[in-house]
Amino acid sequence: MIWLEMLGWVIILLGVGVSIALHEIGHLVPAKAFGVKVTQYMVGFGPTVWARLKGETEYGIKAIPLGGYIRMIGMYPPAKGADPTKLRAATTGRWTTLVEDARKQSMDEIGPEDADRVFYKLPVRKRIVVMLGGPTMNLVLAFVMFAIILCGIGTYQAPDGTVNVTTTIARVVPCVPTEQAPSGALGPDGACPTGSQQSPAAAGGIEPGDTIVSVNGTQTPTWDDVQAAIKASPQGDVVVKVERAGETIALTVPMQTVTFQTTDADGTTATVTRNFLGVSPGSVRETYPLSEVPAYMWGLTQRAVTTLVTLPVRLYDLAVSTFTDQPRDPNGIVGPVGVGRLGGEIVALEDTPVLDKVAGVLGLIAGLNLFLFLFNLIPLLPLDGGHVAGALWEAVKRRWARLRHEPDPGPVDVAKALPVTYVVSIFLVSMGALVLVADLIEPITLGG
Repeated sequence: MIWLEMLGWVIILLGVGVSIALHEIGHLVPAKAFGVKVTQYMVGFGPTVWARLKGETEYGIKAIPLGGYIRMIGMYPPAKGADPTKLRAATTGRWTTLVEDARKQSMDEIGPEDADRVFYKLPVRKRIVVMLGGPTMNLVLAFVMFAIILCGIGTYQAPDGTVNVTTTIARVVPCVPTEQAPSGALGPDGACPTGSQQSPAAAGGIEPGDTIVSVNGTQTPTWDDVQAAIKASPQGDVVVKVERAGETIALTVPMQTVTFQTTDADGTTATVTRNFLGVSPGSVRETYPLSEVPAYMWGLTQRAVTTLVTLPVRLYDLAVSTFTDQPRDPNGIVGPVGVGRLGGEIVALEDTPVLDKVAGVLGLIAGLNLFLFLFNLIPLLPLDGGHVAGALWEAVKRRWARLRHEPDPGPVDVAKALPVTYVVSIFLVSMGALVLVADLIEPITLGG
């Protein structure tokens, strides 16, 4: 239903908005606690939709909900050797002018009464706390939401990645797979393809929803037991007992083999022949203790870091698939619009339990928060990690100066990194635009 899909969009939008708002609160609270004057707290970019001045801080919402910021006075220190209340004119080039203009704008926000409330005068450890406050909030949000999913709702997949399967049948494969029809699906005419025949399960009368009790006399309390019993069964008629509607039924299936090729990690191929019944197991939702959440998040973190390391390659592939006929990688980068679309599809799924939909939407928002945490740790301005890197470099320089009995070198002039900041900003905007176009032109859906 379209209204359910729209509801999913709204839920994702609200989830992203709350995540951004709490990220900025993670910066705001420690900044105010350390005495820094914060003049603005904004969720979003672009034109201001709503704003209200409370105390010395303007709180507001902007039109484009794809980010946010807080404005702290004194982000850039005065130039080395300059009067802190004055700025020298710069005439040495375009980049120098840009740096000095930004420095002047920063200094213009500082009144005489605010001289000791500037960000750059905070001790290094406090600056790190302020800048890590936002990413830490994203990490906490991700942990809370993953804890709700794993410990409260439950998942069909264990934290180690294995699926929680049962002996209840979810699907019966209609036909015996062949090289020409490896899926075992029926042909367009509703019959098995040429060269194939009914699968043993279909021929024996096994139905979705049946619970396998035993195979060839061997009890099968788990799906591993089912697989072992099928493997050990002889060719020909085999009795499979199933529980259906509270009754145990004995069904005779014509067990047979299928031959297929496997490929090892080193690329070696081999031909394997095994028994084939033609059933797929159902899965069950299970809950886990809170102690499993960190391990689950660690697995996701490793995959997210791989994504970040390979980001340039993934962006290139995304550009190629967006502007050519090449298909888009279903496991590739997804932007806010893509996440919203996936959320809408999850909420609109038919014959899906409500808890499964809740877990799916929470998983999207939790995964987004985990990615934001990691992305903001990249040590490049204007990301939070860039400011942390600057503070750490300042600590190293001051410690080195003390060891050599030299004068305090003062705060690191992060304003000099503004050219890099603008280049990174252009890259981020371009990346956002590319992902947006890709999500609109060739969106990733639940079906891949």
